[in-house]
Amino acid sequence: MKANEMTSMQRVLTTLSHKEPDRVPLFLLPTMHGAKELGLSIKDYFSKAENVVEGQLRLRKKYRNDCIYTFFYAPLEIEAFGGEVIYSDDGPPNSGIPFINAIEDIKNLQPPKIKETKALYKVLQATQKLKEAVGDEAPIIGVVMSPFSLPVMQLGFDKYLELMHFHSDLFNHLMQINEEFCVDWANAQLQAGATAICYFDPVSSTTIIPRNKYLETGFQIAKRTISRIAGPTATHFASGKCLSIVDDVSQTGTAVVGTSSLEDIGAMKQACRGKLTILGNLNGIEMRRWSSADVNLIVKETIQKAAPGGGFILSDNHGEIPFQVPDEALMAISEAVHTFGKYPISDF
Repeated sequence: MKANEMTSMQRVLTTLSHKEPDRVPLFLLPTMHGAKELGLSIKDYFSKAENVVEGQLRLRKKYRNDCIYTFFYAPLEIEAFGGEVIYSDDGPPNSGIPFINAIEDIKNLQPPKIKETKALYKVLQATQKLKEAVGDEAPIIGVVMSPFSLPVMQLGFDKYLELMHFHSDLFNHLMQINEEFCVDWANAQLQAGATAICYFDPVSSTTIIPRNKYLETGFQIAKRTISRIAGPTATHFASGKCLSIVDDVSQTGTAVVGTSSLEDIGAMKQACRGKLTILGNLNGIEMRRWSSADVNLIVKETIQKAAPGGGFILSDNHGEIPFQVPDEALMAISEAVHTFGKYPISDF
C-alpha cells in the first residue's frame, strides 16, 4: 500500500461520514462473473460456498474493488421458503411459479429457519470464509430482500397488488412473517461476518408505487425492519427511481441509497447531501456496449457531479452487473475510478 493510501474500509467509512477519502470508493457488483473466473456454469458456481468465496476474492483483486459482495441470486429467499429457482446459462437465476397459490394460503405460511435451510446456510458459510480472508480491510456486504418487495416472488405481481389494495389483514399478516424472516436473515449474516446489509426494496420505488402508497406501506415496514437489523444498512431500489422520496428514505435509519441511472446524479447529490451516501448510478445494461472512451467520459462526469464532499460510492444502478458485461468494460471502469476519482476532484 502506498503512503497515505487508505484501506477499502477506511475509504468507505470516510465517505459515509460525508468527508473526502483518498479516492472515490468503487463497489463493482459482479455476482455471476465469478463463474467465468472459475470456468463453471452459473448453477455449479452457486452450488458451493467455496466457489463464491474464491470468485469474490479473485474479482476483488482483478478489479481493485472496495467491497466483497455475498449476494448469490434474487430468488435465494424464495428457495428458502420452498419455492422454485430457474437457472440460466447466461443470466441470473430467477424465481419460478409463485409458491403461494392463493391469497388465503398466507394464513398458513411459516418463515424458514435460517441455519436449517441449505440455501441460506451456504451464504453464511461464504460470508464466514470471506471474513476470514479479508478481515477488516474491506467491507463485506450482505443482502436481504425487503419484506415489502419479497411478495412479488412469493405471490406474483398481480396477486400481490390485489393483496396490497384489497386484503389488508392478510397483507399485514404476510408483512409480519416477512419482517421476522428479514430481520433474522440480516442478523445471521452480520453474525457470520458481514459488515453491512443491502436492503433491496424495488417495490418501494416511485417507478412502481406513488409516494403516498409508499408512506403507508414500504416506508413503515422499512422503519420497523431496519431498526431491528443489528448493523448498518444500504437501501437499494434496483434501478427504480427514488429522488422524490429521498427525505423519507433518510428517516428509515438507512445510511446509503442506491440510485437509478434514470435520475440525474447531481440532483440526487443535492437531495442526499449530509443525509445519505449515494451508491450508483452506472447503467449496467448500457455497460455491455461501452468502449474505453465511453467509460472515461461517463465515470468522469458521474464523479464530478456526485463525489465532491464525500458521501458517494461509484457502482452500477441495479445492484447486479449483467453476465454479458465484458471484463474489458469492468476493467476500464476500475481504471477510470483510480485515475479520475482521486480527491480533491479535478475538472478534467
